[in-house]
Amino acid sequence: MAEIQALAKGLKILKLLEHARNGMGTTEVANQMSIDKSSASRLLRTLANYGFVEQDEVTARYTLGSQLLSLGQHLLNRITLRDHARPYLHQLVDKTGECAHLAILAQGQALYIDQAESTAALRVESEIGTLSPLHCTALGKVMLALGNGRFPEELKPFTHRTVTDRATLEAQLLQTEKRGYAIDDEEYNYGVRCVAAPVYDHRGALVGAIGISGPAGRVTLERVDEFGTVVKDTAIALSTRLGYDAGAQPG
Repeated sequence: MAEIQALAKGLKILKLLEHARNGMGTTEVANQMSIDKSSASRLLRTLANYGFVEQDEVTARYTLGSQLLSLGQHLLNRITLRDHARPYLHQLVDKTGECAHLAILAQGQALYIDQAESTAALRVESEIGTLSPLHCTALGKVMLALGNGRFPEELKPFTHRTVTDRATLEAQLLQTEKRGYAIDDEEYNYGVRCVAAPVYDHRGALVGAIGISGPAGRVTLERVDEFGTVVKDTAIALSTRLGYDAGAQPG
């Protein structure tokens, strides 16, 4: 199919500006595109009229415009976290042998929005749509430690291992923040251990948590750090897929 030449040239200009940290002048664009300066000027003015490029009033140099940001935001809104996370959930199952879960913060609790099941005969599943408390689940602790989850007024016990002391839980959350993953040591269900890590978006905001759950006999205390590393690395890979840049974040 034949290209529309003017449109193709306009798109090429956008690609040029994408990599020009300080913008480009009309002459630079003309030289890079191997076109005359008047043609480059007309193309740039047209792109500017529609908000795809902006011209600095002082330097007269062009940079990418806000309309591209708007289009990008619409694209990001169309692609859901669940869609992106699905292959990473299956990676966790493959690497750990345990069920993998994805949750977001909703109604002050952890809302399970997807899972990938283990093939093991004895496995720990969580029904999609289930709400779980923040203070005694690994997914919930991630949201308390690294997101905007509100500290519960009441630390309700679910097993004898549930932390019901605020100071002790705060210490756990600090440890979660330091190592990058949270642990549920039979605190919500007897005989079940869970490990979870944070998922960030392109803004560096926490948008959810991903983790595994398994029988305490397989997810032993001796292997918790091993599982934690796998979950954290997978969460980082998913975050990167969402546009997160760890190197650009403060601290």
